[in-house]
Amino acid sequence: MVRSAILLSMTALTLAACQPAAEDGATAPTHKTYDAKAFFDTTAVSMSDATPFAFSPDGANLLLATDKSGVYNAAALPIAGGDPVALTNSTTNAVFAISYFPADDRVLVSSDGGGDELAHIYVREADGSLKDLTPGDKHRAQFVGWSGDAKTFWLATNERNPQMFDLYAYDATTFARKLVFENSDYSVTAVSPDGKWLALTKENSSADSDVYLADLSKPARQTPALITPNDAVIAYGAYDFTPDSRQLVYSTDEFGEYTQAWTYDLASKEKKELLKADWDVMFVTYSPTGKYRVSGVNQDASTKLTILDQTSGNPVAVTGLPTGDINNVRFNRDESKIAFTVASDTSPADVFVANLATGAAARLTKNLNPAIDEQMLVDGEVVRYKSFDGLDIPAILFKPKGASADAKVPAVVDVHGGPGGQNRKGYAAMYQHLVNHGIAVLRVNNRGSSGYGKSFYHMDDKKHGEVDLDDVVYGKKYLQSLDWVQGDKIAIMGGSYGGYMVAAALAFRPEEFTAGVNIFGVTNWVRTLESIPPWWGAQRISLFDELGDPSKEKERLTRISPLFHADKITKPMLVIQGANDPRVLQVESDEIVAGARKKNVPVEYIVFPDEGHGFLRKENRITASNAYLAFLNQHLKGIAPPEGAYASPAAPVAPAAPAAPAQ
Repeated sequence: MVRSAILLSMTALTLAACQPAAEDGATAPTHKTYDAKAFFDTTAVSMSDATPFAFSPDGANLLLATDKSGVYNAAALPIAGGDPVALTNSTTNAVFAISYFPADDRVLVSSDGGGDELAHIYVREADGSLKDLTPGDKHRAQFVGWSGDAKTFWLATNERNPQMFDLYAYDATTFARKLVFENSDYSVTAVSPDGKWLALTKENSSADSDVYLADLSKPARQTPALITPNDAVIAYGAYDFTPDSRQLVYSTDEFGEYTQAWTYDLASKEKKELLKADWDVMFVTYSPTGKYRVSGVNQDASTKLTILDQTSGNPVAVTGLPTGDINNVRFNRDESKIAFTVASDTSPADVFVANLATGAAARLTKNLNPAIDEQMLVDGEVVRYKSFDGLDIPAILFKPKGASADAKVPAVVDVHGGPGGQNRKGYAAMYQHLVNHGIAVLRVNNRGSSGYGKSFYHMDDKKHGEVDLDDVVYGKKYLQSLDWVQGDKIAIMGGSYGGYMVAAALAFRPEEFTAGVNIFGVTNWVRTLESIPPWWGAQRISLFDELGDPSKEKERLTRISPLFHADKITKPMLVIQGANDPRVLQVESDEIVAGARKKNVPVEYIVFPDEGHGFLRKENRITASNAYLAFLNQHLKGIAPPEGAYASPAAPVAPAAPAAPAQ
């Protein structure tokens, strides 16, 4: 199913005055509150993209990226235990790990220029130096995969045409490259391990897409073959090729509300059902030889993962794990071990390694800040409430410790990005920070969200800022029905498309919410849709289909754009923006702030000079989270903000440069 994505965080402890009784009658631990730094002094990890080359050739290390230093950098995590060893030491731009080389400790990494999304691919040589494999300005590159014989890897770049990604084959020894597919109208998805086939997708509308195959033995400029011919509105996509290069595993919503996994035999062209569930199948991958198949299902905002032993037909049972979602499964070279992450609402993703012969798992990281008592954090509860038309709206509710009918708390309704995103279970420092300080959070999945079937997903098409906003308002009404919530102290917050919903709520429903936190939200749809980054290519069609073509529907897009109605905003607003954001330009936030301030509305504004669409630097995430709490405390609890709570950081001393991440 196609999903639009415009847009798609010294510990101070204080003791709370309450000491709630435990359910068994015993006295519960005294509640502790922590500052933002404590929540962000957890360590976030990002696993290598490549299987089996997430493991070093000798199997001793696992490649990942970690923000332990404050900026994401590539690192080698010893399988036998111990701290990650830094492979890059950037202090400016985030560096993400991609893959080890097959026979040595060189690695592929990616890095952009301070969040501008113009990522380049680099080789980190044995001596620690970086070589840019995709040099130049104004273009971006992405890793596609390794060949089965590990002699070739594929990168895609839009250097020839900003709107299209061409595919290049790189020699793993010399880095000599060859153009193997010149793109005209497609999204590059996967290359078969034998290097013969390229899977491509093409979006026809927000509900309709197709899968194509290009024969890479033919000239680079060719017409791919359509393998999903139909006369209906069906969303097809491609997951991956099987390791033997005989089949393509693809997705389809042809047979019901949810996305299923099917196979396409490259020789016979026969199609067969592979996997279906009462939820969307999110991904299907394989171990190097294909002995194991890994699949994930989006089950009510959580990932349910299965590792299937295709020899026995039985799922692999892994023991010794804490409660949480398993993700990011990576196999070592001989398929004797897997590495993966486990995450929950109260603990960030930790890395584990398991022996496939025994299923026994060992924990390699403990990424929750040890200064935080995990008992002080809150599990989110999946709830559903009725909207204006009786539709059930899914949401995740976080209830602060000690909240009760006798100790009511204020609340905030959180709206995800997208517009077709999804609020999901998992550790989120910014929300745990708010809940820890006595602010309830309802993370809504309004109509138009992914994960609840294609009908639900398309219910807000060209009704944005209208029916989806109604769902959010009814989220507020749901909170007001809870006897432990202060019904007259409810704010709204969100990022990206969620930030748009904040501005829309304040402009179009000015009496509904007490205050709003707008995190890089769209405020002028006409300008945003006209300034879509060129590399979106075919996705532009899907986005225009869902939201509207600014050249044809300017009147409606103007009507739903908060900027043109800023004079109606009466409630306080906090706006936070990255100066390098290529998706929601800073001018969007500049103008809504100016428009609201003309009416003397209390508006606070923070700009991060070294961030893009989403904040990657830990210090900036801490600054933002402190500002969220200060603002909500000020307007929901009447607590004066600390001095400097809303100050924008100074520009970094070392300017971000996309040509080479700092070492």
